[in-house]
Amino acid sequence: MAAEFGPLKQVQAGLLDVGYVEQGSPNGQAVVLLHGWPYDIHAFADATPALADAGYRVIVPYLRGYGTTQFLSPNTMRNGQQSALAVDAVALLDALDIDTAVVGGFDWGARTANVVAALWPERCKALVSVSGYLIGSPEANRTPLPPAAEQSWWYQFYFATERGRAGYDQNRYEFAQLIWHTASPQWKFDDATFARSAAAFANVDHSDIVIHNYRWRIGAADGEREYDDYEKQLATGPVIAVPTITLEGDANGAPHPQPEAYAKKFTGKYMHRTIRGGVGHNLPQEAPDAFVEAVIDVDGFAS
Repeated sequence: MAAEFGPLKQVQAGLLDVGYVEQGSPNGQAVVLLHGWPYDIHAFADATPALADAGYRVIVPYLRGYGTTQFLSPNTMRNGQQSALAVDAVALLDALDIDTAVVGGFDWGARTANVVAALWPERCKALVSVSGYLIGSPEANRTPLPPAAEQSWWYQFYFATERGRAGYDQNRYEFAQLIWHTASPQWKFDDATFARSAAAFANVDHSDIVIHNYRWRIGAADGEREYDDYEKQLATGPVIAVPTITLEGDANGAPHPQPEAYAKKFTGKYMHRTIRGGVGHNLPQEAPDAFVEAVIDVDGFAS
């Protein structure tokens, strides 16, 4: 397990008071790293200091519903839809006076990074996306998958029920540990590593954000009207023109598309890398050196 990750800062950005770690030179090229579910900022605990040592200004925020990130108003909908998370990321760039950043992520974070690159390419110098192109829409998700593929999304259907909402809220730590094991079957993480990240799930809004995210994806919950224009654009499956490196672990046990299925979605300078050695879904934490190399290389694509 990496040394203590910090220091933790807070900044008001858009609808949120965002908790984040910042390391590196304040004058360096900004890199924003976005985690997924059920993970947290510690997925980048090894990659961040390595990038800071390479001269970057590295920003690693807790997403809405995680860690010390809080909503500024109790009246704001606890919304987990893809465009809302991307708007959060752009608001964070604004709050930190960052014009453009290399953006990287995995799971929810990769999807958020995809959306930023697609809708705000002027804010995204380059992209590192674990598992490739993850932009979707409720309409597209109406199409049934083959039975084996549907089975891999069991938790999404569980979350669509009130039993699932209650079950996740009551057992969020056990649930997360199960997903860690199934999504990364060869990753031998210890109890301390899991506990360090699991603390982020104590956030008062965590369950609401998670449940809404997965319900919204399959049309079982509405989004907010203020994001409709963004979602209409995303529903077309927009291409991403910024320089991009996509990554995939050779032992990813979570549902994920095959690289050949999304390669044409990236129309700028593009490269895909499969990271071998039993690397699962949480690639930045399981293979931090490969992730760091990808960030540095894609920055070079854009320079």
